Amino acid sequence: MDFYKSLTAKKLFFIFSFLCLFINLLQSYYTEILGDEAYYYLYSKYLAWGYYDHPPMIAWLIGLSSIFFDGNLGVRFVTVFLQLATLGLIWLQLDKSKETEKQTVVHFFLISSSLVMFIVYGFITTPDAPLLFFTALFLYTYKQFLEKSISWNHTFLMAIALAGMVYSKYQSVLVIGFVLFSNISILKNRKFLLAILVAIILTIPHIHWQYQNDFPSLKYHLIGRQENFRWLFLLEYIPNQLLAFNPFTLIAVVYVLYKYRAVDKFEKALYYLIIGFILFFAIMTLRGHAQPQWTVAASIPMIILLHQKMKTDIWLRKYAYKYIGGSLILIFIARILLVTNLIPEQFEFSGKQKYYEAIDKIAGTKPVIFVGSYRYPALYTFFTGKKSISVASTIRGNHQFEIWKFEKDFYDKPTFVVGNIPGKSNILIVNNQKINGFFVDSIQTTESLAIKYVLKNKIIKKGNEIKIDFTIANNLNHRINFYHTDFNVRIHLILINKYGEIYDIEGQSKNNLTILAFNQKIENEITFKIPDVEAGKYTLALGCSSTFGTTLNSEIEEITILN
Repeated sequence: MDFYKSLTAKKLFFIFSFLCLFINLLQSYYTEILGDEAYYYLYSKYLAWGYYDHPPMIAWLIGLSSIFFDGNLGVRFVTVFLQLATLGLIWLQLDKSKETEKQTVVHFFLISSSLVMFIVYGFITTPDAPLLFFTALFLYTYKQFLEKSISWNHTFLMAIALAGMVYSKYQSVLVIGFVLFSNISILKNRKFLLAILVAIILTIPHIHWQYQNDFPSLKYHLIGRQENFRWLFLLEYIPNQLLAFNPFTLIAVVYVLYKYRAVDKFEKALYYLIIGFILFFAIMTLRGHAQPQWTVAASIPMIILLHQKMKTDIWLRKYAYKYIGGSLILIFIARILLVTNLIPEQFEFSGKQKYYEAIDKIAGTKPVIFVGSYRYPALYTFFTGKKSISVASTIRGNHQFEIWKFEKDFYDKPTFVVGNIPGKSNILIVNNQKINGFFVDSIQTTESLAIKYVLKNKIIKKGNEIKIDFTIANNLNHRINFYHTDFNVRIHLILINKYGEIYDIEGQSKNNLTILAFNQKIENEITFKIPDVEAGKYTLALGCSSTFGTTLNSEIEEITILN
């Protein structure tokens, strides 16, 4: 207690900051890499202005980390310091009046250390980490715009914050939008408009990349992730948010939002951000699962708002000390468990390295291809240093490997395929690791085949046959053998109903397809029988099916199936 009394607020702040930095460095070093982190690690090995599902900031950060370290710190090192900078930016936005300086420091670290997803992105590297930093920078500069005569330095920082958010994660559009909705009059500020213009100029390389690649991110986030409504999506949303933010902290936030009104334009922006993010993604559950971390940008206004109200609200201060402070013990225990082997391996915080090293031992010098998630080849590459790919399908979805097209490096080579393929896979056991897979003399994939078709009738009766004229083109620098020993190819009709259920129907081609050379196009006609399905609206497309599954190879059409 005497030691605490002897400390100045400045020293106390630096002590807490150092503890956060030290704990996050230990956590980032000892917590096994996650699948998504390994995927972003691959990004950093192939730097570009954009990627299939995310902007490029995460790749740049990991690339910077890898200059200093290998392994876990080679992915997470910059992230640790980025959160320290985020905390510093939030600290600069706090009103430190009406309470002792040391009390200000204690309250700040009490709240910021309690928000689960916020602290996770202090040692786990995903696009959310830079999003949090640039959101904090954006709010810092926005507050300067409201409180002071605006300097050109603030205008430049605002532009950097806006562009940085966009280069980090597309949820940044919501951050900008909610702040603008809270104060439309800011658009009358010429320097603010100039900051937006400079930010747009800075993001032109990313926009150009999207254009060159036919806007894959836009299609993925607006169309590819869409699912039909399920009550589960809505019912799980609030529990997920309670866990993401810490139920005790989120209750305190709700209390503040209910009891107090915003006292100025900056506080109004904080209200709009918190309520906006929570409500927006609650509504988004109508079109699919909302991942808990999508609302993480609301952590920053939560920290600022709770800190402001704790200064004068005695009940809130007592509640925070008792319940939010008590929850820190549980969070600390959880963080210790993350660096041990006590958490079951199915939660993916441990056990991955020995699994992928076992696969490498089986494959030997042969390349490895995975059937399943994009995380599998990313983890394999991270732990072994060897290139690998995952093959997409209508069930597994697309990913960055579609753009990289690594499969061209695997053709005409003996390969080990990892995945449970009925009739082909065997269970192989190495170092107590069970691996499903099989060896082949060569592989071929169907993602790069392009099909154009003419649908003459968009109203069809179930049980009837439908004839479709189509043209199939080979855009991969390798021929396609429709009668390949292990990966023969067939044209399929893909139907998707309003529930997201997929019907994969093999057709009968008029002319037999055998070999499709590089850049060759073949015109043909194919006949399908519409199955006995529920009448209604369906999405239709043509795809190519092989051992890896069926890929979507055409544009989609909307049809109606009648009884």
